[in-house]
Amino acid sequence: MTDTKEASEKLVRDFLGSWEGRDLETICGAFAADAVYHNTPVKPIEGIDGIRAIFRAFLDAFSYAKLDVVTLAAEPGLVLAERIDYFTMNDGRKVELPVTGVFVVKNGEITRFTDYFDLADFERQSGFKL
Repeated sequence: MTDTKEASEKLVRDFLGSWEGRDLETICGAFAADAVYHNTPVKPIEGIDGIRAIFRAFLDAFSYAKLDVVTLAAEPGLVLAERIDYFTMNDGRKVELPVTGVFVVKNGEITRFTDYFDLADFERQSGFKL
């Protein structure tokens, strides 16, 4: 499979959009089995089982999620997405978090997903510890 600019962008946009539907299998379906997910500055998570577990924890902690793309740049196999992530926690707290994600795509799957954001800001707003 050729990872064109357009295919790479569509994969990432579909993944980001899938959070609103809250279906774990749809969300995880974009990832390669050996993918790495890194919420900087915490430790990277390696492999789809670990990624599935952290995404499940996120879904269990909030009742609403929208990952809103501000700016997106794509090349074959590489997508950079500046976002504002909106979450509503189960206790009603609202989180609004600026994030920049870097996605490496290979053979139509995300193989590396790195998010850069202010960890203290996220934890303060959400009460969720990463």
